[in-house]
Amino acid sequence: MTTTHTPSQNTPSANDGGIDFPLEGVRVLDLSRVFAGPLCGQVLADFGAEVIKVEHPGRGDDTRDWGMRIGKTETTYYNSMNRNKRSVTVDLQTPEGLKIIHELLPQCDVVVHNFKTGGAEKLGLGYEQLKAIQPGLIYCAVAGYDSSGPEAKRPGYDLVIQGESGLMALNGEANTPPLKFGVAVVDLMTGMYAAQAVLAALFQRTRTGKGRLIEMALYDCGVMITGYYGLDAMLLGHDPQRYGNAHPSIVPYGMFEAADGPLIVAVGNNNQFDKFCRQVVMRPDIVEDPRYATNVERAKNRLTLLPVMKELFTSFPRDVLLQRMTAAGIPCGKVAGLHEALTSERTRRGGLLQEMPHPVAGTTHVFAPPYRLDGQRLPIRNAPPTLGEGTKEVLQQLLQLSEQELQALRDKGVLTLPQA
Repeated sequence: MTTTHTPSQNTPSANDGGIDFPLEGVRVLDLSRVFAGPLCGQVLADFGAEVIKVEHPGRGDDTRDWGMRIGKTETTYYNSMNRNKRSVTVDLQTPEGLKIIHELLPQCDVVVHNFKTGGAEKLGLGYEQLKAIQPGLIYCAVAGYDSSGPEAKRPGYDLVIQGESGLMALNGEANTPPLKFGVAVVDLMTGMYAAQAVLAALFQRTRTGKGRLIEMALYDCGVMITGYYGLDAMLLGHDPQRYGNAHPSIVPYGMFEAADGPLIVAVGNNNQFDKFCRQVVMRPDIVEDPRYATNVERAKNRLTLLPVMKELFTSFPRDVLLQRMTAAGIPCGKVAGLHEALTSERTRRGGLLQEMPHPVAGTTHVFAPPYRLDGQRLPIRNAPPTLGEGTKEVLQQLLQLSEQELQALRDKGVLTLPQA
């Protein structure tokens, strides 16, 4: 990979935990906050990049005040998007703070930010301004809307864009108002799309040596998430019907109530439906009825079939149904509560949630990266950082700032230093 810097000694060794990190030696300046940008940075950090999260010296990332408090400067919201990073506090509104960023640039490969359109340029952090310092820079700007359009300067909020992109209109039951998704799905997908774009640009740079300007708009990503429902709407000329937990063309498919709790059933083909009727609910007469013999007919006659299905489900204990469907090869599962799922044997066995040391709280739960390489899950190298925990170490290492220089910058309010 073409870079203009020497890989940081802070970057984990390729031998750490037996993992050969794909992005070892890549350094990222994460100037973003809240969700989409920080998630992009977290993905890069998970793959081994050294991600320096630049935060305001006083308040830090906005999400340090969202969700449930952990210690003095972290919250559940913040921790979900910032593992494996270092936190450096720099006031970007000051000349000294801007100078620090400019001096860090030659040693960095990637910049990620989510300033409003035009905001980075006003601070002296625009693409052309930073490209002059680091010609091979991969520069990823996340905004709400197309930077070349009339809404370029509108702030981007997940909830607003869920509404504007049609996502809320396809979510929920047919007889309920439009419904937002349970998580910030537009932010989530924008962060993942942004990380993909950065990885592609880094790969291209290995061949060309050239950097790239990447622009990601939340609205664009929100439209992409509509997927096949979006294409259905275009073909129909109007919104497709909403089916809630059900499927528009597969029956029975969705959540059903057993005698003692909810479960998920996905009868995907006619052979599975035959087994379902004969081996699970013991009603061969249903599959022998021409109205329900094929999936096309079942979908056509769902209004008569589904009430029968619902009544049958309530006559059996959930575990009995799950055991019978599993034996018959029918996709199914228990509907778990969130806490129940996170404390389940499946989650524990997969190492998806781990406890990490915390300087104030003692320990804190951190999600592990979802990626497995060569059969091994990528490890959590660092818990989400406290505000400014890496300021002194990172700036001394990369810029050779002396103790006196750091203290002077702290006294001016340009940065904060971690307490001894």
